[in-house]
This record gives sequence, structure tokens and C-alpha cells, in this order.
Amino acid sequence: MLPRGRPRALGAAALLLLLFLIGFFLFGGDLDYGRPRPRGAAALDGDLPAGYGGHNSSDCDPPRPRPRPPKCELLQVAIVCAGHNSSRDIITLVKSMLFYRKNPLHLHLVTDAVARNILETLFHTWMVPAVWVSFYNADELKPQVSWIPNKHYSGLYGLMKLVLPGVLPPDLVRVIVLDTDVTFASNIAELWALFAYFSDKQVIGLVENQSDWYFGNLWRNHRPWPALGRGFNTGVILLRLDRLRQAGWEQMWKMTATRELLTLPATSLADQDIFNAVIKEHPWLVQPLPCVWNVQLSDHTLAERCYSEASDLKVIHWNSPKKLRVKNKHVESFRNLYLTFLEYDGNLLRRELFGCPCPLPPGAKQLQRALARLDEEDACFEFRQQQLTVHRVHITFLPHKPPPSQPHDVTLVAQLSMDRLQMLEALCRHWPGPMSLALYLTDAEAQQFLRFVETSAVLSARQDVAYHVVYREGPFYPINQLRNVALAQALTPYVFLSDIDFLPAYSLYDYLRASIKQLELDGGRKAALVVPAFETLHYRFSFPTSKAELLALLDAGSLHTFRYHEWPRGHAPTDYAHWREAQEPYRVQWAADYEPYVVVPRDCPRYDSRFVGFGWNKVAHIMELDAQEYELLVLPEAFIIHLPHAPSLDISRFRSSPTYRDCLQALKDEFHQDLSRSYGAAALKYLTALQQPRGPV
Repeated sequence: MLPRGRPRALGAAALLLLLFLIGFFLFGGDLDYGRPRPRGAAALDGDLPAGYGGHNSSDCDPPRPRPRPPKCELLQVAIVCAGHNSSRDIITLVKSMLFYRKNPLHLHLVTDAVARNILETLFHTWMVPAVWVSFYNADELKPQVSWIPNKHYSGLYGLMKLVLPGVLPPDLVRVIVLDTDVTFASNIAELWALFAYFSDKQVIGLVENQSDWYFGNLWRNHRPWPALGRGFNTGVILLRLDRLRQAGWEQMWKMTATRELLTLPATSLADQDIFNAVIKEHPWLVQPLPCVWNVQLSDHTLAERCYSEASDLKVIHWNSPKKLRVKNKHVESFRNLYLTFLEYDGNLLRRELFGCPCPLPPGAKQLQRALARLDEEDACFEFRQQQLTVHRVHITFLPHKPPPSQPHDVTLVAQLSMDRLQMLEALCRHWPGPMSLALYLTDAEAQQFLRFVETSAVLSARQDVAYHVVYREGPFYPINQLRNVALAQALTPYVFLSDIDFLPAYSLYDYLRASIKQLELDGGRKAALVVPAFETLHYRFSFPTSKAELLALLDAGSLHTFRYHEWPRGHAPTDYAHWREAQEPYRVQWAADYEPYVVVPRDCPRYDSRFVGFGWNKVAHIMELDAQEYELLVLPEAFIIHLPHAPSLDISRFRSSPTYRDCLQALKDEFHQDLSRSYGAAALKYLTALQQPRGPV
């Protein structure tokens, strides 16, 4: 027999269970926050909003099929990007898009002058098939948003998504708008397919905000902008541009912002606050999107309720000033995905789209024809293939502030690879002036270099050093292409063409500027100022502070003229005996194999980029200068000193390869033929340089 109270307890439990089940079915099982959700808002647990065939669908209506990604349709993507750091961020975003994409893409980039310069060069040299890029001047848009006070770290650029409908081409109907701090984990065409769910009136597709920000309870006196329920995040937006224009979007958002700013001092979340205030007033504008298309890792994120499996994730949004240091129980997995794309070899993304007829990038067709003409049986095939390689180039990889313009200023120009990074701090101590350095790195090495600079007190303090990353591809070191990249980015009237393993005299920067002024080179005189080169074999070495100290070390055997024991003819015409006694600059004549380090005007002839690996690359450039009738003037107080280091793998391979030497000789012959065509009889004197016995290089 049961105790007397048991039936009542069982009846109460049954009633509670019945009420729970009724509530569960009435509210679609959505009990996660204990607050009512705005009508039509996307479920934070990953369910589809009403009308998507999910749990919010009416039982009377047939479920709508999930839209298929469009095949071969051109997808339009808009991004606002300004400055050096955002330019790096956008590359990681683009890598993640390209990795999964199966459609052609048109990128619409709203940029400042810095970002445009960087990204134009990058996309031009990246040569990704079926990707088009258009640029829009952000500086011209500033007056449209500068009247809005904004406390967000993105500044004015964080408000520019508001003006996109008036900026993008008038015939553009739909566009996906992205923040630079998002990472794709799926095909962007699936996101584009969600436009199919828009009603006739809906113009904006957004994911619900995944924090309690817009409830205004995060701290005392927290006053957010008005929003519909939890509000929406604008890191990923689908815009129907045609309908926005017809609805008078510009007037709509400006009136709303003006009204709210009467009682609120500024926006806290930039454009997102204004988008939400407009949607609060006109809720029919918005089409909620599944939350997995914008998994937000903000400071107060509730994103963990959005997904259950890693395979659910579509787009990860690092929308916190802390970025990768944000707290989330799965952040390690998210961080690994981000770092994978950060260090991913971008050359692998040059693959063509299969099944979609897409024109090749500019210059790619000619490049393909040139590569097709190469004979794979040719002993010089790798050598010639490397000559035709177009390397990705990321100029001003780190923040850079060019120096004020001065009539006699000089930029030190050099190139290096990862094994020479240790030279940078010493070089910065010896050369206080501007530098333009090209680095030959993989994508992963570029991130190591970034961390190296950030942790160096010497390097991080210098804003006048421009670092340009040329991404590694192929077996040979493209030394002259690297030099040309660094030379093209120099901003001063004159350049000192050096190598990374030389340290200049402490006074050289000031001395060169004074010499340029004294010799009146700015008056049009064509001259190359020779800086005598020396070397030491000692790793521990007290650097001389004057010519007198250098001569004492030279006499003591601690210093030698550069490569005196290995290739003396490379610097013999400098006439070191004369230099010991010289008080004034003196002229020297060109001779075979002469390869001094020189100061020349910025518009000097470029290096011949066909010379890859090591050997004759600088010799050819000096020949070109001589052919163009540059005087060779040796400076009596100038000097640089080469420090010892282990030989690079490229040099070792060259010296051990007779085949490479044969290929180099063939290139010398081609070079002389080109000189003869350009300079006629004046180039005959260089013929003897090509007929010299082959010795060490």
C-alpha cells in the first residue's frame, strides 16, 4: 500500500511536466535566456528563423527547401579596410574565402591610400583566377560620417558600411558585407544563397547579437543604443542594394542617427548601433540569419549556445579588441583555424575554378604561353621557370611613417631572407635614416618576422623602416626582383643600394647627404657614389668609428678589402690604395666584373630580374649604369663592413652546380645582346666581361 502523500506528489509532478511540455511546444523549445525574443529574430542556438523550415515554421505551411549555392554565379563582397594592420587582416579573411569558394568573386574594397597601395600590389601579383577587385576612396566618404561621434576603436572607418548603397555601382543589386576580423569555415556561396529567403520588403540580412550588450545590464549606467530585443551584429551583412536605394536608406539612417544623438553622446559600436536603431524603428527591413554565419567572440559572448558541433560553424567573428585572447571554451579550436589561414601558403590558392568559365587575371595568359614554350628536358628548365615566376608581394607589411621630404635624403635599400633577421637590429643602430627592405619569406615565416619585430625594442621603435614581404616560391633566390621591390618603394630622392650583411659606418647617413649636396647631384649630374666595402672574419669585432680607426684595423689584419681572397676583381676598380690617401671624391673607370655598392638617384635603372640565385646579379646592374653614362665617384670617408655568417643554402647549391653556371653563362650572353640592342656600339666594351674565364662568384 502506498503512503498517503505519494499520489498527491505524483499528481503535482505530472502537472508540472504537462506545463513544461506545453511551454516547450508553444515556444519552440527556446528557453535559453529566459527573455522574450524579438519577433523573427534568429535563434542563438543555431536554429533557422521563421520561414526557414525550422522549428518556428507553421505546421500548416510546407517547409521551404534549403537554398542551393549558386553555380558559377559571380558573388559580390564589400569590405572596408584602412591602414597597415587591417591590410594584413583582410588577407587572412580572403585566404579563408578562397580556400572554400567554388564561385568567382568580385571584391569591392573601401580603402584609405595606405591600404589601397598595399592591396593593389598584392592582388596584382597574387594573380588568383576568377577574382576581380575594385577600389573606392574612403577619404572621399569621410564627410558623410565624420559628424557622428564614435567611441569604437575602428574610428571613422567603422561607420562607412552605412554609406555603401550610395558608393557601390548603381547596377549592383546584392552584396555581402564583411568585417576584416572574420574567418570563413565554409563556402561563401552558401551565405549568398540565403538571399533567397528575403521577403519582398526585407533589405538587410543579419545575425542576432550574441551578447547582452543591447539589454543594457552589463555594468552600472550602461546605456546602449536602441535595438530590437538582443539586437543584431553587423560583422556579416547581406544587403539588397536595389531595395535599400528605393527605400531611401540614406535619409532613413541619417534621421535615426540624428535623433538618437540628441540623447546619446556617441556610438559605442560604430555602424552597428545605427543599423540597430533603424531596425528597431523599421523591423520589417531585417531578415534574421542563422547564427552560425556570424559566431561572435566578443568580450561578453554567448556564442557557445549557437553551435553544438564544430562542423556547424560557418563564419567566426573575432569582434573583440582582445581578438585571439578572447575567452570561450572552444577558442583554442577557433584560434587554430585562424592561424591555419594566417600561415597558409597563398600560392596554393592560385588554382583555377573547375566547371566555371573564368578569364585569367591580367598577364596570366602571356605568362602561361611563356611557360609552355619552355623545354622540360632543358638542363636550365628550373632556372628559366624561376625567371618567369610572379611572386606575391606585400609592400609595407608593418606600419610605416615615411620621413618628411628632404632634397638630399637617402634610403638604404637591401634584401634578406629569414636567416638574416639577426642583422636588422645592428643595421638600425648604424643607419638612423629611412630604409626599404625586401624580405623573401613563406607565409608562416612572415608571421615569425612580425613577432620578431614586435618583441624587439630596437625594431619596434623605428617607424621609418619599410618592410616588404615577397613570398617564397621556387628553388632559387630571386635576388634582383627583391632589390627591385625595395627600390621601387623608396621615397627619398636618393638610394643607397646595399646588402643586408653589411653594416655602414655610424656617420655614413649624414656623410652621404652632405656629399650629395656638395657634388650638386640634384642639379642633374648623373653619378653613382661608390661606398668602399671591407670585411672582417671575426664574429666579435669592435666597429671603427672613423676612417683612421678602420685603416688601423686594416693594417693589423683585422679587416680586409671585401672578398680580396675570393673575388678581388669585384671591387678592385675602387682603388683602395688611392682611397687610403684620398681627401676628395675621385672618379674611377668601369672594369669587367665590377660590383661596388653605390648611392644613386631613386629613378636609376632597375636590376635585371632574370638573374636569380647568386652570381653576376649586381655586376649586370653596374654595367647598365655605366652604359647610361653614370660617373663612378668613390667617396673618401665612406665605408661599409661585411660581417661573417654561415653561407645560405642558395649560395651552396649554386657553387656546387656546374649546370647552374652554364645557365648563368647563357644568361650573360642574353644580357649582352640586350645591351647591344639598347646601346649599340657603346656596349661592345662589355663583351670582354662575358668572355672572362669562369671563376668563383
